Amino acid sequence: MPFVKHYARDWGKLYPRSHPHNFDPLRIALVILHADPARGGAERYTVDLAAALRRRGHEVRIISSSFAPGPLPQGAVHLSVARATRLGRYMQFLDRVDAHLLAHSYDIVHAMLPVRQCNVYHPHAGIAADAIRSGHLKYEGPVMQVISQYANRMNLRRRRFASIENSLLTGPRPPVVLCLSEYVKRGLTGQYILDPSRLATLFNATDLERFDPAARPQAGEETRMRYQIAADRVIALMIAQDFRRKGLAEAIAAVARTTDDRLVLLVVGKQDATYYRKLAAKLGMSERIIFAGKTIDPYAFYRAADVFILPTRHDPCSLVVLEALAMGVPVISTQFNGACEIMEQGRHGYVLPDPTDVTALSEALSKVLDDETRRRMQNECLALRPRLAYDRHLDELLRIYEQARRPASP
Repeated sequence: MPFVKHYARDWGKLYPRSHPHNFDPLRIALVILHADPARGGAERYTVDLAAALRRRGHEVRIISSSFAPGPLPQGAVHLSVARATRLGRYMQFLDRVDAHLLAHSYDIVHAMLPVRQCNVYHPHAGIAADAIRSGHLKYEGPVMQVISQYANRMNLRRRRFASIENSLLTGPRPPVVLCLSEYVKRGLTGQYILDPSRLATLFNATDLERFDPAARPQAGEETRMRYQIAADRVIALMIAQDFRRKGLAEAIAAVARTTDDRLVLLVVGKQDATYYRKLAAKLGMSERIIFAGKTIDPYAFYRAADVFILPTRHDPCSLVVLEALAMGVPVISTQFNGACEIMEQGRHGYVLPDPTDVTALSEALSKVLDDETRRRMQNECLALRPRLAYDRHLDELLRIYEQARRPASP
């Protein structure tokens, strides 16, 4: 294969021969329940990762129960499921994954959700056992926390996720657990005792070519025109798929407390926004809160934004935060977001200790309304780009693949 030889030759100039994966193409299976990038960050990451690994000469299959509408992408392994319940579809998917792996040989099986067998377990949503134990703490107020705690314990699908995960991580041949952040690793080590050789931290990365603010400079102006946002308005952008957990109500309330009428909140996400439209109207914010619906091209929204906000109660390592930083957009988020580990307080934005503290969020928004402060932060965010590079991410991931192919210490 000339393509593989070309990359092997280039890698030889950049990396020492002690890294065999730089020369030997791997046969890799990426396992995810749904492989539609429009569904969220984990799905988008998986599809992007497959393409990036192929560019490095590896053979990659995406094993999934569903894909984005249209023709199946390169390397798709469609394991259709037809059970009536979500739990039933998950269990049927696991059965079909097992059958597929029995019939096909892979060097690496890299799973994004709890499965019965894999080399690398990459829990994008966080540790399943931790979600059962402390997931209720993501909700505001003791009443909602008690209700959520009971619901978590009664949720058969979550319990089965946790059970499959427990069997995977406590069995005789545990995979390498790939943590998105130290925040995720703390949740993991609070639940399981694992050999250090089975632990790895791999921060999310960003495609710097795709998210280059200079690539489509007109996109921001076009977005403002599409949503009738004047050039002198300051746009706070929020991209989310779970409005309650990501703190949309708090974001709307914080904008309402910010007296500067230049500030508008632009909300992107596929979730039904009826409740939040009513909340905005109740607070007299209908003209300053704009709901854009879902998108498959977040670039234009980042290009239009002046600040990105995500007052989340839980995010292992938010990909949208890293994309915003790569685009030079300051970020306001919380200490419950692993992506904020790359940020410095007051330099790249603000990391809030309490996602429910609307006053603190409003004060942070007020600070970035200052044009000079915002310009300084934008430059600092752009300086982070080399640390967010996808090539660095892939280099480390391939090293972890080599680690995963070795058995755990006795």
